[in-house]
Amino acid sequence: MELSEMTFEAALARLEEIVRALENGRSRLEDSLALYEEGIALIRICNERLDGAELKIRQLSLTPAGAEGNE
Repeated sequence: MELSEMTFEAALARLEEIVRALENGRSRLEDSLALYEEGIALIRICNERLDGAELKIRQLSLTPAGAEGNE
């Protein structure tokens, strides 16, 4: 699956795997760098998904007049 197609949950799960792999310190330097690079890409994807969810929540919480509701 391409990174851009990953759900937030899938990206987060893969990121957790990468963190565990890097923490165990058994990977070669080249492998660790590749994992780190993938992790950075996954962090960006997670942030994009969270930003999108936050925007949707804000839009849903607006009243029809465009002001935030007091509910």
